[in-house]
Amino acid sequence: MNVLIVDDEQLARQRLRKMLSTNNGYQIIGEAETGEDALRKTQAALPDVVLMDIRMPGMDGIEAASYINRMDKPPAIIFTTAYSDHALNAFETHAIDYLLKPIKQSRLEAALDAAKRMNKAQLSQLRNEEIGGARKKICVKSRGSLELIPIEEIIYFKADQKYVTLRTVDQEYLIEESLKTLEEEFLDQFIRIHRNALIAQQMLQGLTKNREGHACINFKDIDDLLEVSRRHLPFIRKKLKAQR
Repeated sequence: MNVLIVDDEQLARQRLRKMLSTNNGYQIIGEAETGEDALRKTQAALPDVVLMDIRMPGMDGIEAASYINRMDKPPAIIFTTAYSDHALNAFETHAIDYLLKPIKQSRLEAALDAAKRMNKAQLSQLRNEEIGGARKKICVKSRGSLELIPIEEIIYFKADQKYVTLRTVDQEYLIEESLKTLEEEFLDQFIRIHRNALIAQQMLQGLTKNREGHACINFKDIDDLLEVSRRHLPFIRKKLKAQR
């Protein structure tokens, strides 16, 4: 089985490499120091297993894992961490493993033997317990591959049935995340203007009316008009007035 090692500490990567070298059933196909690097190398090399550190600068391991699991054929992911807390007990019985550093040889081999993918609910729970805080980028599928969109480039999120449209200046993407969850995560950066739409506060330019006479947000860099509900209109007017 092909293994990708992900850890921002060189000594930790070297230790895992040494431990894996004793087992002929595993071949190390690469190393990564960040979550973003792990995402890129997983798409390029298609490993069977990813040994993923949790706390790394920039994109953490849990966020990277949630994106990797959206691939058509995602690898098994085994988390490694130097921090012990109640999440360890919560995940002892789950399919994916969660290894506490310094990792023992026998524990690593047992995890590799039993490696399976973690589901979205488990990832979400673990992220809340271990990391917290809003993401810096959102992962989207584009032309069959995964792409990371910086939060500051997103103009709005708009819900349409089971999907949400993520809009940038240049393109639209469909993501499978709920508007409610996005609103809670990015409370300081996005505001709700309608039951089906959130817009970036920094993109709030002004109000206009559409052909039906409904109040709409207009944007500086795109021609889209997003309707503002009567419930949210007083708040939006107050925000615009405060910006002047």
